[in-house]
Amino acid sequence: MQAQFAPLVLLIDDDPAVLTVLEALLQQGGFRSVSVGSAQKALDLLDTLPFDVILSDVKMPEMDGIELLRNVVSRRSDLPVVLITAHGSVPLAVEAMKAGAADFLLKPFDRTEVLFVLRKAMIAAQHEANEVPSSRSLSRKLVGDCAAMREVRELICRHAGTTGTVLLRGESGTGKDLVARALHDQGPRSGSPFVKVHCSALPEPLLATELFGLEQGASSGAASRKPGRIELAREGTLFLDEIESLPASLQIKLLGVLLDGQPGRPGVGGTETEVRVIAATRRDLAVMVSAGTFRDDLFYRLNVVPIWLPPLRERGEDLGALAEHFASIHCGAHGRPAVKISRDGMALLAARRWPGNVRQLENLIERLVLVSDELELGPEAIGRELDRRGGAPLPAVPSVPAGTGEEADVDLDRRRRDAEGLALRAALERAKNNRTLAARLLGISRRTLYNKLDEHGIV
Repeated sequence: MQAQFAPLVLLIDDDPAVLTVLEALLQQGGFRSVSVGSAQKALDLLDTLPFDVILSDVKMPEMDGIELLRNVVSRRSDLPVVLITAHGSVPLAVEAMKAGAADFLLKPFDRTEVLFVLRKAMIAAQHEANEVPSSRSLSRKLVGDCAAMREVRELICRHAGTTGTVLLRGESGTGKDLVARALHDQGPRSGSPFVKVHCSALPEPLLATELFGLEQGASSGAASRKPGRIELAREGTLFLDEIESLPASLQIKLLGVLLDGQPGRPGVGGTETEVRVIAATRRDLAVMVSAGTFRDDLFYRLNVVPIWLPPLRERGEDLGALAEHFASIHCGAHGRPAVKISRDGMALLAARRWPGNVRQLENLIERLVLVSDELELGPEAIGRELDRRGGAPLPAVPSVPAGTGEEADVDLDRRRRDAEGLALRAALERAKNNRTLAARLLGISRRTLYNKLDEHGIV
C-alpha cells in the first residue's frame, strides 16, 4: 500500500548510467520513478501517469531541459520541474527560474541533496495548487471598477517604477498575487526575475535554504553552492506570500537583507544584491507585532507602501464583470462554446457572500463552463453547482436486480463503490478521456483520480 502512494518522479537524461544511479537513489528514498532518455519521450508520457515531479538534465540533444521546461509549464503548470546541470551557474539558474523551474541541482550532487530538493518542490507545488485556480496563467488581469479597485490600480501605477517595499493586505483569494505581478510587470524590472516564495509552504529548515541558499559544504545536503531565492531575484522582484508565517529566526535574517541588501546565505557573509521585495499577508501584522509574534522593525520595513485589496463581498458592482471575464477565459481555455450568464443567474451570484473571494468565484465559473451544455447559465445551473461541494454530478445508481436478497439492496459500501465507478466513467466520457480535465470535473487531484481508476480497474 505504501508503494502505491509513494511520489512518482519522471526522470529524464540521455545518459543511461545517470538514470540508473538516480533510479536507485529515489527507490532508497521512498520514491517511485519512470525513466526516459529524451525530452520528447517525456512529453509523450506527461498525461499518461500521475507524476508528482520531473527531474531532468539540462544538456540533452534535440530538446534541452529549458525547452522541455517551457513545454511542461504550458501543458501542466501544476507539475514541478527540477533541472540538473554540470554546467550550472547563477545565470543559468535565473534563466530556469524565469522559465518556470521549481528548483535546480548542480552536479556533482549527493543523495541527501536530491531528495531534499524533490520533496521541497512537491511541498511548494501542493501549496500552489491549493491556493490558485488551475487557469492562473490565463487570468492575470485585475478586473473591476469599484472605488477600492481603482485605488489599487492607481497605487500600482504610482509605485511600479519605484524600489520601495510593498505590503499587500487582504483576505485569501482577493488577488494579492496578481497585484504583485502587476507591480513587477509594469515597472523597469519586468525583464528580470519575478521569484515567488510561499512562506507557509515549507518547514523552517527548508524555507531557510529556499530564501538564503547554502554554501558548498555548509551542510550534509550541500554538495555544491546553492543560491537562494533572494539571490536568484537579483535586479528583479522577490514576492513573499503569507509573510505572517515567516519563523522568528528567519525574520531577523530577512530584516538584514532589507537593511543592507545582503542575501545572508548560511555559512558566508553574502554578496551584495539589489532585490525589490513585495510581501503579502492575510493577517493584521500590526496586531501580530502587539502580540510579540512578528518583529516590529521588520513590519515597519515591509510596510513602506501598503496596498489593501477588498474582499469580493465589498465589490458588488464588480461581480458581473468578473464572472463574464472568467467565463470568457475558461471557454477559450477548454475549447467550449462561448456562454453568457443570465440576469437571474447574476442575481443569484450577487446574493452569495463568497468567503473564498475572487478565487472561489473563478473556480465556480470554470466548473460551470466544464459541466454545463447550456449557452446561457441561469439560476438553475448556477444554483446546482453552488450547492455542490464535490465534483461532477453522480449518475443515478441502477437498482439492485430482483432476487439478489435484501442485504444487497442495503449494502452501503457496494452502493458507494458502484456510484463512484459510474462517476469516474461519466467524467472520463465528458472529458473525452482527458484525465487532467476529468480530475478537475470530479474536484479531485490527478493522483487521486489515477488511484481511483486503478482501484476500479478502469483502464
